Order: sequence, then structure tokens, then C-alpha cells
Amino acid sequence: MTALVRIAGLVRRFDVSKPWLNRLIERAPRQILTAVADVSLEIPERGVYALVGESGSGKSTIGKIAVGLLAPSEGAVEIGGVDLHRERDPARRTETRAHIQMIFQDPYASLNPRWRVRDIIEEPVRARGDRSEGLAERLLEQVGLSARDADKFPHEFSGGQRQRICVARALASEPRFIVCDEPTSALDVSVQAQVLNLMKDLQERLGLTYLFISHDLSVVRYMADRIGVLYLGRLVEEAPRDALFETPRHPYTRMLLEAAPRIDAFGREVDPPKGEIPDPINPPTGCAYHPRCPFADERCKRERPAMRDAGASRAACHAVEEGRL
Repeated sequence: MTALVRIAGLVRRFDVSKPWLNRLIERAPRQILTAVADVSLEIPERGVYALVGESGSGKSTIGKIAVGLLAPSEGAVEIGGVDLHRERDPARRTETRAHIQMIFQDPYASLNPRWRVRDIIEEPVRARGDRSEGLAERLLEQVGLSARDADKFPHEFSGGQRQRICVARALASEPRFIVCDEPTSALDVSVQAQVLNLMKDLQERLGLTYLFISHDLSVVRYMADRIGVLYLGRLVEEAPRDALFETPRHPYTRMLLEAAPRIDAFGREVDPPKGEIPDPINPPTGCAYHPRCPFADERCKRERPAMRDAGASRAACHAVEEGRL
């Protein structure tokens, strides 16, 4: 299947140093935080690729780079063969960006409270100079709301209804690729199910391609075709959905799955995850997960593992490579 999205060698660094004068007085060095480190992945057209990992692992940063909200420090992001950040033809770059949208995590913060719903939904189309008569009403009905809601303001809706409006706005420009940054984490469980069903139905009906970012493994299992597991800005495992849940290879993936609540495991006792994500400004040498890994040895402490094939999966783990796990 043809890949619509190609991310190759993606790196994003942030300068989190104190102001220049403070550093001069304190004789302190600059501090560089590497939020994303050498991430490569592909998303086939009409596919759903999910990124999972603990808070601070770089999921949202990758999503923002993928839609052009942040520029990469290194690497490339291609959408339909066009590099968003290096394409020199303005018309081609603008045309590609027109078919990319993002659904944000907080439906309360991502809608302008001073605008009516009609203006919010039609904004992407008007920005291109296209006609938008009746568009808001049609999209509102498509996402399960009433056409009459177009004249209302965001404060007149519940959280789940606001997220449906966000979905309608994302669909207004007829996108091919949508980044979904934890789109249901701020919603009640029953409302989450409604929004996820809506998104899955729209994806299948309109042939959309999703990059789905979430920390909820049950949501990922329902939505994704392929899953990438991030730890401290790096992909440590990548696998088809069923392979990842049935035979996880990397110790970090196993820890995430064991820590997740399951309805069929009432009363089970699970050891809580050990340790915290290390400081990304001063990451550990070798494998970044080795301070928390029960399978780590001396090689893990000094040598960073490369992503290698491991059955249906790809994993960056010396223990998997050596057959110890």
C-alpha cells in the first residue's frame, strides 16, 4: 500500500536555557532538550498509525511537526511526496497544507468562544478563498449534530458536542491526513466511545489517514492499524496492532500493557511501573530505558540499540536481539 506520510530521521530540539545574562553571571552552559530523536515511520493512505507512550515521550511534538506547526531540527516530513518544511514551490506547499488538519486534545480551548459555530467550521475554507455556503450545516449533520447548531456559540455545547464541532472543522477543507492529538482524553468514557465511533466511521467512509496520538491503550487498540511506542523521544517498538498486544517485544511495551486496566483481570496484582522517565536534557547513556529495565546488562548501559526486525514487530532492544527476551 502506498505511503501517504513519510517521516524520516526526525529530530526536534528545544533550547530551554536561562536568559543569556543569567548564564553569563552564573557561568551556566546552554541546556538543549531533545524532544524527538531520530524517529522514522510511514503511514499508508487510508491507514491509522498510533503513537503511544508516557507523558513527555514526544508524541504531541511529532504531531505538531507533521502538520507544520513546528519545524524539525533535522529530518524530513513528507505528505504525499511533498516535504512541508523544504518544498520551495509555494503553490505546491500551500496545496499540500490545505489537505492536512489537526484535532486537538481540549475541545474547550480549541474553539474561539467569540465566534459562532458556522464561522469556526467554515474558517479553513474561507482562508483558501473558496465558497462555503451551507458547508457548516452539512458537516454538523455529518458529525451527528443539528444544522440549527450553526448559529450557536461554543459555550452552548457539552464537551462531547464541542469535539464533534472540532471534527466538523477538520473535515471542512476535505483533508487527506488528520493528526488526532488525544482527541477524547478530556471527555467522559461514554462520550469517548461516541466520538471514537464517529471518527472511525468517517475514516472508513471518507478514506481519511490518521496519525492518532494517545496514552489510552484501549482507545489505540480500537482505532489503530499499526502502533509505534515512544520512550524519551525515540521509537522503541513498532508493530501491527494485534501483534503488539498479543506478543509485545520491548520491555517498555510490556510494562505499559501490564499497567493498563483490563476488564478481564479483576483482582489481579500488578507491580507498579518502576522509576520515572529520565531527564531529557541529560538522558542516560546507551539505551534510555536501562535504568528501569529488569533485563538490562552492561551492553544496554553503554550502547544504544537500533531498531531491528523481531517477528512481525520492530524493536530497539539488545535483550530482544540477543534472544534474552
